[in-house]
Parts: sequence; structure tokens; C-alpha cells
Amino acid sequence: METLLSISVAMFAGLMMSRVVKPLKLPAVTGYLIAGLLIGPFVLGALGMDGLGFTSLKKVEGLKIISEVALGFIAFDIGNEFRLSQLKAIGKKATVIAVIQALSATVLVDCSILILHLLMPDKITVPVALTLGAVATATAPAATLMVVNQYKAKGPLVDILLPIVALDDAVGLIVFAVSFGIAKSLSSGVAISIISVFINPMLEVVGSFALGTILGLIYTFVEKFFHSRSKRLSVAITFVILAVALSKLEMRFPGSELEIGFSPLLVCMMLATIFCNICPSSEELMAKTERWTAPLFILFFVLSGAELDLSVFKSGAVVLVGVVYIIFRSAGKILGATFSSKLMKCEPTVQKYLGITLLPQAGVALGMSIQVAAELGQEGAIIRSIILFSVLIYELVGPLLTKIALTKAGEISPKELNPPHPEQKRYRSKA
Repeated sequence: METLLSISVAMFAGLMMSRVVKPLKLPAVTGYLIAGLLIGPFVLGALGMDGLGFTSLKKVEGLKIISEVALGFIAFDIGNEFRLSQLKAIGKKATVIAVIQALSATVLVDCSILILHLLMPDKITVPVALTLGAVATATAPAATLMVVNQYKAKGPLVDILLPIVALDDAVGLIVFAVSFGIAKSLSSGVAISIISVFINPMLEVVGSFALGTILGLIYTFVEKFFHSRSKRLSVAITFVILAVALSKLEMRFPGSELEIGFSPLLVCMMLATIFCNICPSSEELMAKTERWTAPLFILFFVLSGAELDLSVFKSGAVVLVGVVYIIFRSAGKILGATFSSKLMKCEPTVQKYLGITLLPQAGVALGMSIQVAAELGQEGAIIRSIILFSVLIYELVGPLLTKIALTKAGEISPKELNPPHPEQKRYRSKA
């Protein structure tokens, strides 16, 4: 009962807060995150009344399966953007921009945090600087996708943005694995291993694409046996959940550092990519899947808001490093995207506004921080706190900045910014 009550309260809070932020011209995703903060352990949850809010972070983590499935569907939705017809036009551009803007963020964050290390070596170490630089690559596909879908944004900026956000995770996984491998070696004093730093990350990316491809082929084959809309939708949901489940598998080779893991985001993205390029009716089915997942996405963002740990504000050092991290990561994303989009001769609106739309950061970065906290001890706890602080800021401000950038780029129509009231629509139809 308590779990069901928590889910219903989270859904209701998210829906009501989306109405509150609407007159303020804020994206609905911002409302969902604020709702999560309000019913989280540090506001209503602090009253200790189960059902009214989440009384502890453990209660939020108890619903982690919802967030995992939601991220799978987000990646599945993004995979729809990798149709061969689109890739021929923007594939090379998206790849170059994704790599350059990610590495730019890493370099600027690494340099800025290393300077802080020189100023206060007792609080900020080199492993902390290297790891934060690696986490800086990650972008939040969920927040970006929600803003694009809410305002039905269309244009050259959106066309290249979604593939870049997807590729960003592949680049981020590799950069994180390499940097974090070096950071662990420096922290423990153990010699740097080529297998753990270079080979395992590449195996994860290649393995994820391979698993997603296999599931995509099976999904396309199975889908042919069903003709009703409800059954075909059920098949889609089944395969996304299956992809998320199989992505949890890990294969380790006894007596060796070699291991093969999978990224749920990359697997689900590849699942959709294969399906969309083979199945003739994929566009219709993807549109129906998108409608089904709306409640799931609301829950995902409310739970993400409830998960944000406000206790990080108690540490002045964490706040200072967090502010530096936010400033230089933002600068890296914007400068890298601007430079690379000019290099690839993209449209002027893409050159001007792409970097701003890449600022949101959440799920992937939080996942990285959890791994860091588990493996780096005290230094890992510091990194986790800094990432929690930055995610809090990015998730509240990032969606709004994405909306502003898309509006200024002319890819959100005035009708979507100020939709008519339902009564007005009825009156117009009668007229």
C-alpha cells in the first residue's frame, strides 16, 4: 500500500506543479523536478509522515526500477532519430560535434579543478579533478527530449541535437572509463592497467551496440506476427524492458581484469535504431509508444527531483567546487559546440544555440557518481556531493535554457508557447 501511495502522490504532485509553472512560462519538466524536491526527504518528507512524501532517500531508491525503465524508453525514443535518411544528412556532423563538445567540457573542467587543487590540495585531489572532468561529458537526454516533445520543436537545431545527445553518452562512457581508471590508480597507488582503462570501456560500447542490434532484429521479426495496435504496443514495451534487464548483465573472465558490461541507454537506443530502419510502420508505432510513456516520464522526473540531496549545501567547499564545475562545464559545452558546428558548416541557428541545449545533466552523471562513491572512498564521497549539487542546478535551470534556445532559434512556434484554452478550441470549431 505504501509504495502505491507514494507513486500516486508523486504523480499527483508532478501534475499539479506542471500547472503552477505554466503561467511562469517554465517547461513542465521543471515543474516535475520541483514537485520531487517538495515531496522529497528534505521538505515534506522531513515531517516523517509516510505517504505525504518520501521520508528518506532509501524510500526514493526503492522505486529505482521505475527510473531505470523510464531511461530505457527515453533512449528508445532517441533511437528513432537515427534513421538512415537522417544519418546521411547529419551523421558526420553529429559525430564530430558530439566528440568535440564532450572533450572540450572535460578539458576545461579538468584544468579549472586542477587549479583549485593547487590552491587547496588538502580538500581537492588530482583524482577528484580527473573524475569530475570525465563526468562533465554527460548530458541529460531525458530533460532535452521532454522539452522538445512538450513544445513540438522542429528545425535544424532539433534535427542535430537529439543524435548528439545520444552519441554524447557513448563518448562520455569511454572518457569516463579512461579518466576514472587513471584516477583510481593514482588514488590507490596501483599501476595503471591498459585493460581496465582502455579495453573494457570499448568492449562496453561495442557490446551494447551488438546487444541492441540483436534485440532490434528479433523485435522486428516478432512484431510481424501482431496486427492490432494494442498488441504491437505491448510488444514494443516488452522489448524495451527486456533490453533494460539484459543490460544489467556483466561477464567477467576469471584471473583477468577483462570484463564485458552493457549500457542500458546505448542498448535501448540501438534497439530502436535497428527497428526504425527495417520496419515500414515504425513511425506510427513509435508515436503510440511516446504517448504511452508520458506518465512514466512524469514519475521519472518527480523521483529525480526527490533524489536530489539538499544536504550538499552544508559544505562550503562542495558548493565552491560545484560552482566552478558548473561554470567551466557550461563553457566547455557551449564553446565546443559553437566551434565544432562552425567547423562542420551547420546553420547559423545551430552554431549559436546548440551549446545551450546541451547543458542539462542528470541520470548518466548520477550513475557515474554512484560508481565513483563506491570505489573511491572519501574522494568518491566528495565527487558524489559535487555532482549532486551541480545536477540540482542543471536540472532546474537546464530545461528552461533549452526552451529559450529553441524559441530563439525559431523552432518552437508561438502557438505551442501559448496554446489556446480547451474552451477556446471548442468555440473556434463551432464557429
